[in-house]
Amino acid sequence: MTLMALGNGFLTEVGIALNPELAGISRLFIQGAMLFYTAAFLSFAFHLSRLASLDKAARQTASKLERAGIILLGIAAVIHGVGVVLRGISASRVPWANMYEFSITGSFVVVAIFLIALKIKDIRLIATFVAGFNLLILGTADTVFWVKVQSLMPALQSYWLVIHVLVAVLATAFFNIAAALSIAYVFKTAKWVQASKVKVVATFKRILDLFPDIEKMERLAYRFNIIGFILWSFTLIAGAIWAERAWHRYWGWDTKEVWTFIIWTIYAGYLHANATRGWTGKRSAWLSIVGFLAILFNFTIVNLYFKGLHVYSGL
Repeated sequence: MTLMALGNGFLTEVGIALNPELAGISRLFIQGAMLFYTAAFLSFAFHLSRLASLDKAARQTASKLERAGIILLGIAAVIHGVGVVLRGISASRVPWANMYEFSITGSFVVVAIFLIALKIKDIRLIATFVAGFNLLILGTADTVFWVKVQSLMPALQSYWLVIHVLVAVLATAFFNIAAALSIAYVFKTAKWVQASKVKVVATFKRILDLFPDIEKMERLAYRFNIIGFILWSFTLIAGAIWAERAWHRYWGWDTKEVWTFIIWTIYAGYLHANATRGWTGKRSAWLSIVGFLAILFNFTIVNLYFKGLHVYSGL
């Protein structure tokens, strides 16, 4: 296949128009979103420190900082969303065909779901984690994963790209929020945190005391993981159907396929252990965290260092 210049920065490949200039504007929006995520992260961090302060005046400013953080997070999400849409328009397709695009789209879905879930007051205290996580993901995407806008390989030119990857993004977002709650659970129940006399750790303990009780955090993490697991199950099924359409086999023990199934198995074990074995508490929280670490491994290490039909880093 050959690329032909059409002028004004446009390229075409087999009738598909690419617009590198618009992709550059999209990147500017992503970088702008990072600035607002930084401001939101700092607002939420100061909000927690004020809540944990023993000074009454400091505690009174906490609610203002939280409101400011939510507003900044909302602005960041809007700018972020515009950047994602522009990237898709510049490529004339959905914006999740490589690691850069998956990162910016996936992190946008995370913050969107979080903002919708803000009606659950107990989830607000992980806002610092969400803002910080999105900042980290976008920073990595912009500096490490960024690639020029490009057309899809033939195997990816299917409506299954929209279905399969979109559901995977949604599942990852729910698993992300559940992992944040599980991390807070682990720290809140850690004996060394409770027993430490170090001033910094004592302040951290007071912040953790602001979180809901551990039973409530565990229930919330469990519910988010259930939704994520249902979506991930569909991701696995849709991927098999797409593989049959593209390569004429449902399963080929490709590295990506294997890791997708490993992740499914971890979360299936998590839900089964919770429901039938009474495997709750720290063990349950750690299993939730391990599951999300497996997702991060699948997205980064597998894409960057393993070979296979599903490797789509674009780098």
